[in-house]
Order: sequence, then C-alpha cells, then structure tokens
Amino acid sequence: MRGGRARLDRRSVLAAVGGLAVAGVGVPLGLAATRDRPQPAARARRPISMAMHLHASFSEGVASYAAHLDQARRNAVDVLWWTDHDFRVAAHDHRRVVHFDGPEELEGGLAWTWRPTTEGRLSDSAADFVAAPDAPDGPGRALRLTAAGAGTHWYAGKAWNWTHTGNISDTTLHLDVRPEATGPHVTLTVEIALSHHPAGPDRPAGQLVLRYRLGAADTVRHTVDGRHGTVDLPAPAGAWRRHTFALLADVRRLWPDVVAGDNSLRGLRLGVTVTGGARGAYLVDRLVFDRARRAGQAGDEMRAEVLRGYAGAYPGVTHHRAYEVSMVRHLNWFGGDGTLPPFPSPPYRDNDVDATERMVEFLHAHGGVVCWNHPLDVERRDALARLLVTRRALGVDLIEIGRTPVEDHLWAYDVAARNALPLTAVGVTDDHDGTDWRAGRDRYVTSVWAASTDRDDLLAALRAGQAYFADLARYRGALDLELGGHSAMGAQPAVTDDTATVRLRATDLPAGATLEVVTGEVDMAGAADPNPAIRTGHVPWRQLRQGWHDLPVRVGAGAYVRTQIRDRDGSIVAASNPLWLLRQAPPRVRRF
Repeated sequence: MRGGRARLDRRSVLAAVGGLAVAGVGVPLGLAATRDRPQPAARARRPISMAMHLHASFSEGVASYAAHLDQARRNAVDVLWWTDHDFRVAAHDHRRVVHFDGPEELEGGLAWTWRPTTEGRLSDSAADFVAAPDAPDGPGRALRLTAAGAGTHWYAGKAWNWTHTGNISDTTLHLDVRPEATGPHVTLTVEIALSHHPAGPDRPAGQLVLRYRLGAADTVRHTVDGRHGTVDLPAPAGAWRRHTFALLADVRRLWPDVVAGDNSLRGLRLGVTVTGGARGAYLVDRLVFDRARRAGQAGDEMRAEVLRGYAGAYPGVTHHRAYEVSMVRHLNWFGGDGTLPPFPSPPYRDNDVDATERMVEFLHAHGGVVCWNHPLDVERRDALARLLVTRRALGVDLIEIGRTPVEDHLWAYDVAARNALPLTAVGVTDDHDGTDWRAGRDRYVTSVWAASTDRDDLLAALRAGQAYFADLARYRGALDLELGGHSAMGAQPAVTDDTATVRLRATDLPAGATLEVVTGEVDMAGAADPNPAIRTGHVPWRQLRQGWHDLPVRVGAGAYVRTQIRDRDGSIVAASNPLWLLRQAPPRVRRF
C-alpha cells in the first residue's frame, strides 16, 4: 500500500470551454484546460468495473481471496479492492488463551463462550469443568468431555465479535489433552473450519475443514477427502500432553493446490467421538492461539505475501490492498502509505462524529482516499442528510450510496449535491462469503472511467467523480455525462449561459428499462432545508438505441444533473455521479 501522497482538488483547475469556466479534478479529454505547462496527451479511457468493499481471510467471514477472485472472473469484474478490517489484519485484542474455567470466561473484558451440540445416536453425554486433575500449567479448571453410544459430543467455542478468527499464516494452536476413557472406538477431534475456496482437483467448491483426530493412530497420518482434511495424532491415555497444531503446514500438505495462507480460522470446536456403544472421556485445558507475526505493520505485510500467491493466477482481474477502518464509523481507506491507526482496547467501535472526523484527517495525512461506508447503519436518512451538510460529510471523499435501500441513500446524497458537496457516490458488495456475488443483498459494483487498472489511475477517477455504480446482475452497460463534447461526470464547472446541453450516455439498457434524469437545484440551502430539490424526467430505452440523449438544462442559480436506470420492475439498478453547473467555481474544500 505504498504510494505517493499528491492530491488534487476537483475544482482547482479553471478553463474556458465554449461559454464555460470549468473547474474539475482530472476532468478527462480536455474539459479541464491545461495549466501553464503543456500536459501530456490523455490516454484512452474505458469503463473499469470494481468491487470496492470485500472481506477475505484476514477478516471474520468465510471468504478466501481465491473465492472472490473466482467470483470476479465469473462476473467479469475488472478490479478488486481488499478492504479487510484494519484491527483484524493486526489481530488486535484477538483471543490469546482459553483456560477452560467455565462455559464463559473473560480475557481483557471480552468473553469466550462454549456451545454444546451432539451428532449421531448418543446414549449419554456431558461437559464438566473440573478442578482436578488440572493440567500442569494451572491453576484453574479443565473441561471433561464425555460421550457414550454412537456419535459425537461437540463443544464449539467463539470469542466476542469473532475475535478468535483470523488468518492462519502465522497461527499455531496449542492444547493440553489428557485421555481418560479411551480405546479403539474413542477419539477426540479438534475441528477447524477454514475459508471457502473454489473447486479444485477432486474437491468441490466450499469451506475447507481441518480435523485433528487424537487417539486414532499410533503415528501421525494425513488423509484428505475433498474439502475435509484429517491429521491423526497419537494420544497416550492417562497423561497430560501438550499438542501443537501447525495449521499452515498441515493445510499445505493436505491441499497442495491451495494457497495455504489464504485461510481463516473461522470456527473451532472440540468433540469426543464414540462408535459401537463405547464410552469415551477426555480432559482438555489451556488452548493457546500463538500468532507470531502481527506486531505493527506485520499483519499487512503478511497479507501481501498471501496475495502474491495469486500472481498470474487470474488474468484479467487486478486487485489492490485497502482497509476498512473499523474503530469509528466504518471508513474504507484506498491508497496512501497504509500506516495503521492506533486501536483502542478493548476494540469497541466509537460512532462519535468528532472521532470519525479525526480519523478521516489521519487517513488523509497518510495519503488516503476515504470512503464513508454503510452510512445509514447509524443514522436515518434525514439525520444523515443533515450531517452531510452541516459537517461537510466529515471530510470524506467517497460515500457508499449504491447499497440497500438505494433510494434512501440517493435521497440523502441529493441533499449533499444540492449543496455542491463534491462527494463521489460508489456502490458496494460488502461481501464476506465469496460464494455467490449475485445472490448477495448488496451487489453494486462501481465503474470508473480510467486509462488503466493501476491504482493511481483508479483513485484519480474516483476523486474526480468519474464513476457510476450498478447492480452487477441487472445492468452491465456504461453511464457518462458530457458537456461541450467532453466527459464531465463529477465536474463542477462555472457556467455563464442560462442553458447548457448535457449529453446523457447510457448503453445497453435492459428491455423495458428507463433512463431517469435527476435534475437538482444548487442553492446551498444548508441545514435550513436539508431536503432534495429535484425533478425527475424519463428517457425510455427505445430512445437510447444509439446510447445517448441530449438534455437542455436550465442553470438558474445553479444546477446538477445525474442519471439512474430503473428496470421494468421499478428498481433502481444503476446511477451516475452528478455533473454540477454552477454560477461560480466553489471554494476549495478538499485538499489532496
């Protein structure tokens, strides 16, 4: 995540084009005139589709990077941004030790809880926390798991907010075990649910499961059956022994085609398995999560190592590391130097507006482009609109508007546009699973008009507002706005004429869909009237067979234009960013 820190302002470049004084950031193809020095010729631009909010094996979900890369290839998405949670990449305040002192125990004020389940036909089962015999590293209790019959008595563990999960690249588990009632029909299983992966040789797509089976063999043995891998370990009866589970090495041996480090310790459970009516009992104590490489920036360096394992594996799909900054109102951080912010202990999210604003300043100071994520998770739309106007969107550059409920998000966005706030609206998947993007609740990809998939080109287009978002399952065409023969989506030109003709570009509308034209006043109403001031017109798909429509726009005191596509069912499936038409260039408010 290393890169330069130079930033531009969308309104800092002025030009005279036709009757226009134009102000814009990187406005393409000559809309923004050059400064005193000659500028290089613009490279040819194209719409580049991006999934901008994805979580994989360094976050808390089941997705692997491979799963998302496979989905990108299946859905013809060009670029992925890996926005793993910052504190999870660092494993900050993640669980270190479970002492088996009871069904719930605290570490740093954060709870670990156990949940029992059974499988098969057990005649008896029990889980007792006992004072003796305790493991040598006591004091405290131990857990005695017993089962009789034919089946498994499971005890599944979970830390607060999934803080036992995390990438396995540097993680070794240790567990003290004492077999009590054993035999050829009794085993103890330590089961680790890993990440979801695409299908591989002799393996269907799905979540990998790694099982350590103690007492099943006299020597170490590795076997694999599709998505299930088993490591058999000896466990002599009647004595405590500390077992070490080298997750990375065992995944690599069981599934050699998989990038072993691209796995999360998603789930963990212990189980006594019996067959043939046998009775079994095991004591367990002191489960240790040994994470060797998470200090400082090491977590992100490890993430980079894992991603290098996919170099060249998915041609046509570019991917860049980013972060979801998670200890304030969630912010996606693109570009910059990747310096992690300080984390609170415990890692509780602080939704305070001032705290979020300070975090935005921190990220900008480190060269980042900042997106306000799921902005309606804390505010209702009216409160969000007021906050956007009164606090100038907390200083962010981008905001997630393409997400459910999209009409409410657009309502608040139109309030910001009415006040000429140069926020770039983007879409979101926020996918943690990697199983089927099209089945997700939020499946809006963002497309930018850029010359390449290089990080700097993509970020320049995002800063400039040269972007639109679309439901990847229901619209895969392209949107743009042109002024004076030049692409102008996101620009804020100062206009002297009373009327400006804006060319609306929209390709490949689905049958029965309508291009809606949203025209809004820009009167800087502020908090006195935090509501949209818009009119909506319609261009049926049959009138867009050439892919464009010219619209005369009365500028008045100031106006903006954006487009959106509504399908035959009445749902908004895509939306552009606005083109503002202003009487004077707005003050410089975003410094890059």
